[in-house]
Amino acid sequence: MSAATAIGRSLRIYYGDPARGAAMDALYRPHLAPGDLAFDIGAHVGDRIASFRRLGARVVALEPQPAPFRALRLIHGRDADVILVQAAAGDEAGEVRLAVNSANPTVSTASADFVAAAAGAQGWEGQAWDREILVPCLTLDALIRAHGVPAFVKIDVEGFEDRVLAGLSTPVPALSFEFTTIARAVAHRCLARIAALGHYRFALSLGESARLEEPAWISAVEMAATLDALPHEANSGDVYATLTPPG
Repeated sequence: MSAATAIGRSLRIYYGDPARGAAMDALYRPHLAPGDLAFDIGAHVGDRIASFRRLGARVVALEPQPAPFRALRLIHGRDADVILVQAAAGDEAGEVRLAVNSANPTVSTASADFVAAAAGAQGWEGQAWDREILVPCLTLDALIRAHGVPAFVKIDVEGFEDRVLAGLSTPVPALSFEFTTIARAVAHRCLARIAALGHYRFALSLGESARLEEPAWISAVEMAATLDALPHEANSGDVYATLTPPG
């Protein structure tokens, strides 16, 4: 499959369902008000950017892959309230090697462990990371210094989420990170890092449902147990974290 065909499929999936867009808006509305700043780390073709903008937020979006980044520039490049950066995020500035899945660019990753975990795993049959590219890497701390503290940070980087959060030393009001059932240890490290930054509560959204599962806003320990209890077939989802006063 060509890069153009793969990106075209992503555009149909992520922009072709108005009801999904409305559900995303409802999911993010408690965290973003007009004028707020949001970071989209691993923007792919930018459906979250679109949701954040519908809510009136300004956006800084990172996407390291050339083909998705071209799509981002076509869709959002003329929006003065969207800053697009062709880079990955991680625990230190510099460069990282990105394993690219040309047929399914949504699962391209900077984590060799993630690629190894997917090999032979149920539900991941046929996935092939067929080339590597060297891409710039920034930290969340550097983005905050450059653009300010975001009200919300979305992180979806296929098994590299813990490394992204390791580059954050300042608590932010709210964030989300993707998890997969083939890399639960990554999610555990993410939870530990977030809990070390401040008093957070957590909620779970499975797959692309764009809704929170019950119980919502539980502790890091409870969320770790919830993730461990999920069947392998749950595959993936997002953990949401919101900073709350202690007590």
